[in-house]
Amino acid sequence: MTTQPATTGTTAAIPVSALNLSRTTATAARVLRQLRHDPRTIALLILIPCLMLVLLRYVFDGSPQTFDNIGASLLGIFPLITMFLVTSIATLRERTSGTLERLLAMPLGKADLIAGYALAFGILAIIQSALATGLAVWFLGLDVTGSPWLLLLVALLDALLGTALGLFVSAFAASEFQAVQFMPAVIFPQLLLCGLFTPRSEMHPALEAISDVLPMSYAVDGMNEVLHHTAMTATFVRDVLIVAGCALLVLGLGAATLRRRTA
Repeated sequence: MTTQPATTGTTAAIPVSALNLSRTTATAARVLRQLRHDPRTIALLILIPCLMLVLLRYVFDGSPQTFDNIGASLLGIFPLITMFLVTSIATLRERTSGTLERLLAMPLGKADLIAGYALAFGILAIIQSALATGLAVWFLGLDVTGSPWLLLLVALLDALLGTALGLFVSAFAASEFQAVQFMPAVIFPQLLLCGLFTPRSEMHPALEAISDVLPMSYAVDGMNEVLHHTAMTATFVRDVLIVAGCALLVLGLGAATLRRRTA
C-alpha cells in the first residue's frame, strides 16, 4: 500500500525556464488584444507625438532653424514620455486587478512576462517612432545632415526606455494617479538636464555631473549627432549603446519587482 504525500495549503512552484519564446509571444499578444479595445490609449501612443511635432513646427513657423535645432531632440523625448505614461498605467492596472498575480501562479517566468510586455509595447513603439520620424523629416521639413534611419533608431530606443521605466515605476504606485505622479520625479529632471534647453557643458558642474548619468542626455546627444554629421560617429554609437543598456537594466529591475503577494 502506497502512502500519498500530504497536501498543504500552498501550491508548489512550477519550474519554468528563464525565457521561452512561445510564452513571451503569448503574453505580448494578450497585451496587444487588450490595447486594441482601448482607442484612447492607442491615440495617445500613436497620434499625440505626431500632433506635438506639428504644433512645434508651426510655433516656430517664422524660425525654421529653431525647429531644426530642437525638433530632432524632441523626436526622441516625446516617445519616451508617452511610452512611460501608457506603460506605467497599463501595468499598474494589471497589478491592481490581480492579473499579474494570476499570471505568476502559472508556468510563466518573470523573464517571459517582462519580455512579453516589452515586446508588445515595443511593437507600438516602432509604429509610433516611424510615424513621428517620417512626419518630421518628410512632411514638416526637419533638416538633418545624417540618415533619417538613425533618427528612427534613437527614437525607437527612447520609446523602449520609456517602456522599461514605466514597467519599473508601476511597482511603486498604488493607483493610476500615483503612477502619473512619478513623472515629475523620473522624467522632468531628465528633461531639464538633457541639454534641450541649454548645452550641458554650460550648466553648473554639479548639474552637469548629474546629467552625465541620465539616459535622456545620451538620447538627445545621439539625435544631435545625426543632426550635424553625415556618417555614423563613434559618439553616436556610444550614445545608442548607453540608451539601450539603460533600457535593458531597467527592464531587469522591473522583473525584480514582480513577485507573488499571496502564499
